[in-house]
Amino acid sequence: MNDLRKISIDGRVVEVPAAMTLIQACEAAGVEIPRFCYHERLSIAGNCRMCLVEVVGGPPKPTASCAMQVRDLRPGPEGAPPVVLTQSPMVQKARAGVMEFLLVNHPLDCPICDQGGECDLQDQAFAYGRSESRFILPKRASDDIDLGPLVETHMTRCISCTRCVRFTTEVAGITQMGQTGRGEDAEVTSYLGQTLDSNLQGNIIDLCPVGALTSKPYAFTARPWELTKTPSIDVMDALGSNIRIDTRGREVMRILPRNHDGVNEEWISDKTRFIWDGIRRQRLDRPYIREDGRLRPVSWPEALALLAQKATGVKVAGLVGDLASVEAAYALKLLVESLGGQVESRLDGAALPLERGGYAGTARIDDIDHARHITLIGTNPRVESPVLNARIRKAWLAGAEVTMVGTPADLTYAVHHAGDSAAAIADLPRDPVEGGLIIIGQGALMDGGATLAAAFDLAAAQGGKVLVLHTAAARVGALDVGAATEGGLDAALQGAGLIYALGVDEIDLPEGPFVVYQGSHGDRGAHRADLILPAACYAEESGLFVNTEGRPQLALRAGFPPGEARENWAVLRAVSSALGAPLPWDTLAALRQHLVQAHPHLGLLDVVPENPAPALAQGPLGQGTFPAVVTEFYLTNPIARASALMGQLAAGVSRRAIAAE
Repeated sequence: MNDLRKISIDGRVVEVPAAMTLIQACEAAGVEIPRFCYHERLSIAGNCRMCLVEVVGGPPKPTASCAMQVRDLRPGPEGAPPVVLTQSPMVQKARAGVMEFLLVNHPLDCPICDQGGECDLQDQAFAYGRSESRFILPKRASDDIDLGPLVETHMTRCISCTRCVRFTTEVAGITQMGQTGRGEDAEVTSYLGQTLDSNLQGNIIDLCPVGALTSKPYAFTARPWELTKTPSIDVMDALGSNIRIDTRGREVMRILPRNHDGVNEEWISDKTRFIWDGIRRQRLDRPYIREDGRLRPVSWPEALALLAQKATGVKVAGLVGDLASVEAAYALKLLVESLGGQVESRLDGAALPLERGGYAGTARIDDIDHARHITLIGTNPRVESPVLNARIRKAWLAGAEVTMVGTPADLTYAVHHAGDSAAAIADLPRDPVEGGLIIIGQGALMDGGATLAAAFDLAAAQGGKVLVLHTAAARVGALDVGAATEGGLDAALQGAGLIYALGVDEIDLPEGPFVVYQGSHGDRGAHRADLILPAACYAEESGLFVNTEGRPQLALRAGFPPGEARENWAVLRAVSSALGAPLPWDTLAALRQHLVQAHPHLGLLDVVPENPAPALAQGPLGQGTFPAVVTEFYLTNPIARASALMGQLAAGVSRRAIAAE
């Protein structure tokens, strides 16, 4: 039980845990305290001194509220609660003085700074600073450092808050950044001129309270007040990170994280953040028909007429790709099954059962925070889900033990390697443990389900839970609506004369059947297709996505698809009419109503249903190593492969791998 203490803040008495810092206690009391270096997810540095408050009866000087706990305060006379003042003349004078010092060497180049309009230094200088400076000495300048193709540096603006250093060290788990020198010679720099080697480095752009670290791809392209801001959900992996898509007109200009403590906290991966140039490149903007090996642009009526002709008298198989929304998967399932066909979404061959506890697991993402024993089976979360990996690292820093079964990899934290193959699971301790959590990846699910069954059996013996770590954003939602066939992909394709591929770009489709590809980019699926139907990407339509823990979340439309491309559900509705089996809705709202009636849990947004552990048949465990399901982090989907920046980053990874050999 928390030790609670009463404290008076600006005349208001509140009761807070004694372990809270004064800045946290002030926030609990509804009092805003300015800060630059303090961040609730990073260690306390106490660098900037902007958070000064007055402790009545304490030392005759201001106190850094981020570095003092409530338990450190002495009670007032006759046991009265300690008194903290945040607006006294002492505090106001101290804050103005701190701001004056912070601006001594700042270049004051706000008109050309990309941070302009959303800069903490601007806002706090206006609110707490003086209107003039008493310093007339020449300003100190610092050399910019090269951190790579993502983060641009203007180090003369740096105020040495060290947020970037603490993030890269504590959260990302890399050691390329640090601070050297003392006093006026202190500066944040990179060790021996190294660039950052992390999939999370872009988060230091958000953390920087000034314009010292900005987005290199976004530099000088837009101002924040020009942008329309739309909340959405990331589809680059299955974590379901909450994001904000900023657009100007029809063009996506940048992608930023939104805070969600249960999913991504306030971090996103670099692929999520910088994928926006791939949204506009290599787009499909009109229907195409393949004739004599060449694609010919056609009108929608001609494309739908050909589809109706080819679908007559043949078995139709529907395949759900990795980026499809729940509504699109549901519409495709009803359409194909009305034609007597079958639908499949487990395109990578993962042996996922149709029981929800088997494919969505029994654990929540935030269970990682309290786990004391974490077992990784057949997964490399650093590349499969970098933000989830940072959460595992946070648990490890808090004392959790991590055991790994699979190919050894640098995960940024220490692990006990128990073996390379599934057979090693049988040798893991089966005694009950406190805070046990098993995370099983898709690489472990290629053996008919024996490894998944062993993982759940181990969790039952330890008294823990299982988190199934998917790599496809659409997978859990598609399985929720029943887009799966007994026997998997081979059973769904057996005897098919027409394959309807909804955003299928990660597998090779068989020769012979007529292939209809509905998607947004001219990628692998379009190269195989006989008929191409252009559709919206995730930023251009509203849709539900269910993340790897089974949490339904809503992504809103940030823009419109190019040319004659249409939203996926609308394309499928038009196709159903052309095939003589019209789906029972004409609007997205009606589709969602039909969907929620059939699957009520999908209407409970941001709620993770409790899933019972599945009853799975045990089988022999394989001796071979688990395959890597993500071999090139920056090139895992058609949007990423269309991005010039992702290609540059992938080439950089290859160069570093060659240099390390």
